[in-house]
Amino acid sequence: MTVRVVVADDQELVRAGFSMILDAQPDIEVVAEAGDGAQAVAAVREHRPDLLLLDIRMPVMDGIEAARVVCADGDCRVLMLTTFDLDDYVYDALRAGASGFLLKDVRRDDLVHAVRVVAAGESLLAPSITTKLIAEFTTRATPRPAGPPPERLTVLTARERETLRMIARGLSNAEIAQEMVVSEHTVKTHVSNVLSKLGLRDRVQAVIAAYESGLTVPGA
Repeated sequence: MTVRVVVADDQELVRAGFSMILDAQPDIEVVAEAGDGAQAVAAVREHRPDLLLLDIRMPVMDGIEAARVVCADGDCRVLMLTTFDLDDYVYDALRAGASGFLLKDVRRDDLVHAVRVVAAGESLLAPSITTKLIAEFTTRATPRPAGPPPERLTVLTARERETLRMIARGLSNAEIAQEMVVSEHTVKTHVSNVLSKLGLRDRVQAVIAAYESGLTVPGA
């Protein structure tokens, strides 16, 4: 299966370089390029790619707004590009629906791997990055008071809520399985159910949902 990609960056040389690297792969096809956020949205709507590789800082329409529009429009997944590790825009990009981010000085092999991973439906955040994201979120979030699960979470079973709580702690499937004393296959089922029932794209969105709902609170 070929992964269809739109590459959006306002720097022509950067955009051309990424496109060349990706197009050289037998399973990846760059179907369009864009030089600003509005062009990126238009290209996604025209070509219906599997993934949009999008710079956070873009003219006309910034990358955050472009990501929000693209994620709201359909199933195209968004992989953000940034110059600085976890700069002020990354948090907003993930909340907008992006599935991960890469530094612009990413190595060739890591770029290709990232596109494949995100296109396959996974989030591109290593556990260490997830932990940083949680720390960033807890400094911004105003947690709900403790009490019964919010109405949004009532669709989850007790086990699924516990799984969501552990995802929010940044635990891997293997670590969750160890804590819950179940198989990794069972954990994968719980994770899949959580994402499906709450209408979430990936684990990144699950972390955000857990904090916003008050299921997990800063310092817990």
